[in-house]
Amino acid sequence: MARAILIVLDSVGCGGAEDATAYGDEGADTLGHIAQACAEGRGDRDGLRSGPLHIPNLARLGLSRACEASTGRPLAGVPQPATPQGRYGYGVEVSQGKDTPSGHWEIAGCPVPFRWGYFTALENSFPPEIVAAIIREGALPGILGNKHASGTAVIDELAEEHIRTGKPICYTSVDSVLQIAAHEEHFGLERLFALCKTVRVLVDPLKIGRVIARPFLGNRESGFTRTGNRKDFAIPPPDETILDRLAAKGRPIVTVGKIGDIFAHRNTGEEIKPFGNAAMFAAALQAFEQLPDGGFCFVNLVDFDTEYGHRRDIPGYAAAIEAFDRTLPRLEALLRPGDLAIVTADHGNDPSWPGTDHTREHVPILAFGPGMPQQPLGRRESFADIAATLGDWLGIGAVGPGRAW
Repeated sequence: MARAILIVLDSVGCGGAEDATAYGDEGADTLGHIAQACAEGRGDRDGLRSGPLHIPNLARLGLSRACEASTGRPLAGVPQPATPQGRYGYGVEVSQGKDTPSGHWEIAGCPVPFRWGYFTALENSFPPEIVAAIIREGALPGILGNKHASGTAVIDELAEEHIRTGKPICYTSVDSVLQIAAHEEHFGLERLFALCKTVRVLVDPLKIGRVIARPFLGNRESGFTRTGNRKDFAIPPPDETILDRLAAKGRPIVTVGKIGDIFAHRNTGEEIKPFGNAAMFAAALQAFEQLPDGGFCFVNLVDFDTEYGHRRDIPGYAAAIEAFDRTLPRLEALLRPGDLAIVTADHGNDPSWPGTDHTREHVPILAFGPGMPQQPLGRRESFADIAATLGDWLGIGAVGPGRAW
């Protein structure tokens, strides 16, 4: 019986979304602009990387051709094979927004049928009644922040006051999110998680996609650093996903990274959550190697987004893509006849773009496995085509409104 692994390269979009103008993102192109910067020397960093984007394995699987199908432009400086291996194309998001839950739910067969709520005011971002409820229900002396902010910057700015007063740091962005940062030792990690659960209930009527715990450590002398204990508290998907169908059929499920958080831990099977792309991919490979027939492994690699996209770090982003490329042969070596591997993304986060937030883009889709014939997938009208294909491949029937390839 076939197995499948689905890897989401968080934010590795490939430009071209027709409705990008509505999001202020017309012309954004995460992969295209990274490749162009590398080809022009703007992706160089001493001791990290230099030269054109070097991704021979992803190129062999058709990534540059997928990008060209999406935008009309191949990846600058990336050689294209005459005949890519496997199947390649790009997906168009039908859900509104450019958030992590929207992209992942649609990939899993559940496009978002509603508009997310947002905190749009740059200062005093949260409604007074929400602030009052957070303080009351959380038994807090108050909150800090209450604005749009970069997570690392707002911690640097307010960490000392947070430690002195015991007030958590609450902030947001253009995404549908309320983030709460607190010191693991001075405030307490479990206390932070409990507070986020409380706030999750408070913002449910506003359709806020995620409440995110952002724990950190450190002091004024050493500096403050976010830890790997981030935890997302998301609204559960409003309809069936590939995970729900597989669980109903009794199939083995392993989720790696923040998949469990994104799906509100609903039918997310064995959850593995190490810190960092390298550790997460190593854990995914180990889990997939041991995965029984008929099983499914769902992986999110978040560093592209959190460490490099939001920080507008082109060399770091390019190096992370190259690092993933070097590991791909290890996955291919684990694939048995009948197995299916899919590599895709959930949105964009163009590191050359103004601001610090996600960008509305198409996503690349690469599908491969032993003996799979080369075939252009072209334009897929919904990310949900991925779930439909996985359902057919795993013998549980197409899931969601997508069309299997």
